[in-house]
Amino acid sequence: MPCHNQQLNNVNSGQEHPMKQVRFANNNSSSSSSSSSNVPAVLSDSEPTNATIQPGQDNLGPQLKLLPLNDQIRELQTIIRDKTTSRGDFVFCADRLIRLVVEEGLNQLPYSECTVTTPTGYKYEGVKFERGNCGVSIMRSEAMEQGLRDCCRSIRIGKILIQSDEETQKAKVYYAKFPPDVYRRKVLLMYPILSTGNTVIEAVRVLIEHGVQPRHIILLSLFSTPHGAKSIIQEFPDITILTTEVHPVAPTHFGQRYFGTD
Repeated sequence: MPCHNQQLNNVNSGQEHPMKQVRFANNNSSSSSSSSSNVPAVLSDSEPTNATIQPGQDNLGPQLKLLPLNDQIRELQTIIRDKTTSRGDFVFCADRLIRLVVEEGLNQLPYSECTVTTPTGYKYEGVKFERGNCGVSIMRSEAMEQGLRDCCRSIRIGKILIQSDEETQKAKVYYAKFPPDVYRRKVLLMYPILSTGNTVIEAVRVLIEHGVQPRHIILLSLFSTPHGAKSIIQEFPDITILTTEVHPVAPTHFGQRYFGTD
């Protein structure tokens, strides 16, 4: 399992594992024509998809990965954005979307081939995740933290408390606690809504101060604005962002609705 509390010995050994791919943001410079049409977002020659490019998604590069869009995800996004949605339905749909993002985040972690013996005595050629991963939850990300624990009961999770000044929008770190060997681990950084990107940028800086390399950070988010994703990628070109949607208008009411403080 990817969540056992064990060191990831190969992180500092120079061995790299290819990231499994989901939808990439379009890297075509002609954004005015592609963003308004249903153009397939190409992964590779061997991995076609019928996903469409979302508004404002252009020129963000392969660091931004989107979950393959389907009617189920689209409905969850719609219910979360609908102002008439009851809090019970909001939390239920948000938890479902969080689970999908977390599962895909786990799918981005390194793995190796293995052989197991079935109860009937046959050998089965499969894979197993390499150990030594952790989660890091930014403030107001408790919902995503629970989603990760639901998938990985024993995973270690660090916390960062960051608050932004209402006038300057400048983020300030008030608290940070990580596993002692966080620098050896792949980090699933969790933050549900990327609006300006300032909070995440500050969180990544704190992780770097603790020895984590940006290429070992996978940011899990539900919704992102083009500005938020672009700001993070420009600051840390090696980071990976995984989200369900890139749209100019993010549901910034998410935290208030989820925790009932609206």
